Amino acid sequence: MLQVRVHAPGDARLDEIEPPRPTARDVVVRVAACGVCGSDVSYVRLGGVAGPTGRPMPLGHEISGIVDWVGGQVEGVTVGDRVVVHPGDDDLGRIGNGGDEGGLTPMLLVREAARGRRVFPIPDDLPLDVAALAEPVAVGMRAVDQADVGPDDAVAVFGCGPIGLAAVATLLDRGIERVVAIDLSPTRLALARDVGAQTVDAGDADVWAELARLHGTAPFMFGPTPATNAFIEASGSARVLTEVLERGRAGGRMSVVALHYEPVPTSYLLLLMKQFTIRGSMEYPPRFEDAIELLSRRDLSSIVTHRLPMRQFDDALALLTGSKSCGKVLLTMEDA
Repeated sequence: MLQVRVHAPGDARLDEIEPPRPTARDVVVRVAACGVCGSDVSYVRLGGVAGPTGRPMPLGHEISGIVDWVGGQVEGVTVGDRVVVHPGDDDLGRIGNGGDEGGLTPMLLVREAARGRRVFPIPDDLPLDVAALAEPVAVGMRAVDQADVGPDDAVAVFGCGPIGLAAVATLLDRGIERVVAIDLSPTRLALARDVGAQTVDAGDADVWAELARLHGTAPFMFGPTPATNAFIEASGSARVLTEVLERGRAGGRMSVVALHYEPVPTSYLLLLMKQFTIRGSMEYPPRFEDAIELLSRRDLSSIVTHRLPMRQFDDALALLTGSKSCGKVLLTMEDA
């Protein structure tokens, strides 16, 4: 069968591999859809999670499908179950993030399913392609958690890719009403409006003046700032990191969920004077099911803008490395 694997920087291929050989502690999932993530783009560019390791690295960690085989020691999982796959951690073994397995393949071996919390059932009325959003939704949800947002807070989300959109959806689902989404792409801004946010086009408007207009202002010794309480950095722009600290309010908070590979100059004097909080956000909330439940409550199907067969992985990669005027790009496995 086929699998997308990274061999070296800039070198991702569709390889022929052997079918899974599961043990009694594993399950095998017939993959229906797998999202292509911005981190996948980075892995291809770098040749692996942090560079080449000397062996091919399978890609794909945003996975939905149907259980095809269940080991004898696995409980609570049945052949035919519609599921999303938790891509794991260092203890369980990672899927698509440096481990031996990856979801961009028709038959995925999920190791150690006997330990639980590796595959999660989805409602019958949730389409499998939309269910593949569970992983990025969980990432956006974690970013909101790390921003410590309260019910009366005003929030700005920088970056309207799938993670930023998931953060927007999480905020609105929790009753946070004053949410502003910021991006340069008209396509992604339209998706943010579909989800329910107010938007600011960073290419056409003064973002900080617009935040002051929409959220009001707060006093600071060097002059008023927008009264935005919390910021979620999902854009990957170093400039955003710098400006949030420079222009954000005293007592503000920022959750950084985008990948920043290069050092970014930081004014620790401003950090001190504003008593500003910056927190990193990695992976998921404690209950992965929270993401599935959000997808069941809110229709986020518009986030999926492209569905391509797995053999067109190069086209999917080009979409995400080009203008980025897209939402979630999914690959399906019908021809693999």
